[in-house]
Amino acid sequence: MKVNYSKCGYCGACVGVCKSMAIELIENKLYIDDKKCNKCTLCMIVCPLNALEE
Repeated sequence: MKVNYSKCGYCGACVGVCKSMAIELIENKLYIDDKKCNKCTLCMIVCPLNALEE
C-alpha cells in the first residue's frame, strides 16, 4: 500500500482497521510497513479521502 499524502487527512481510520498492525500514525505522518501489510485493502475501503493506493 502507498499513501497519497496530498489527499491524506491523517484521520487514522486506516490505522484502526489494519488487522496486521502495518499502519502507524506518528506526529501527523502515516507510515505503512510493507513487510507487515497483507494487502487486504481494508484501509483503502475505510479511507474517506481515497488516499491509499495499491
